[in-house]
Amino acid sequence: MTARDDTGAPVPVPDRVRRVVSIVPSLTETVAVSAPGLLAGATDWCTHPAGLDVPRVRGTKNPDVEKIAELRPHVVLGNTEENRPADVEALRAAGIPVWMTEIRTVGEALASLRRMLTEACRVPVPAWLDEAARVWSDVAPRPPRAAVIPIWRRPWMVVGRDTFTGDVLSRLGVSNVYAGHPDRYPKIPLDELNASGADLVVLPDEPYAFTEDDGPEAFPGIDAALVSGRDLTWYGPSLVGAPAALARRLDEAHPR
Repeated sequence: MTARDDTGAPVPVPDRVRRVVSIVPSLTETVAVSAPGLLAGATDWCTHPAGLDVPRVRGTKNPDVEKIAELRPHVVLGNTEENRPADVEALRAAGIPVWMTEIRTVGEALASLRRMLTEACRVPVPAWLDEAARVWSDVAPRPPRAAVIPIWRRPWMVVGRDTFTGDVLSRLGVSNVYAGHPDRYPKIPLDELNASGADLVVLPDEPYAFTEDDGPEAFPGIDAALVSGRDLTWYGPSLVGAPAALARRLDEAHPR
């Protein structure tokens, strides 16, 4: 059967899928939790669930195409933001079906994961996915905050337009000061970040590992919230607990 992924590309997958390779950490967790035993390979960066014991195929930006081919997957799972088009094309040229997700909002995440699991992996919708939809539909309105959301320093880079991260925070009452920037992840000088009018800085622990001692000091007088990057940027089983976990961190925000 041929289905179409989030990009509209046709993906030939068999009626029964038995071997899946994921080259995106959050999709790896999604499959491992939803269909134990289905996962045949994952990247070196796939850290969840804990103790995951599958062959590794390097990273999201440099997957080992030959190693993936040796694993004989019925389908490889990728993402348009995480994986490079050249790698996706190399996998397809090797005769490997690749299902690409494209996710920039919570709503897109819930719908995309449902389709990926049922159409690309041929498994039933897991209970956690329905629970995630319920949890996010019940998020209560919160006092509005205006934030900058750095993802790197030296140079400083922040979340810009049309991102999953921005949508997650917006549902929790936090507006992204740079949501209207033409770039999705712009480089902004620190003095401009501090003069942006934000009353909050949200500092995740990935991709840059911001900590109490590395990040907040750059934003004197501004409330700082240190959050889990998994809660803020991953789409998968973490969606269930993310709203409550992020809300707690936002409530604890204070100047350092």
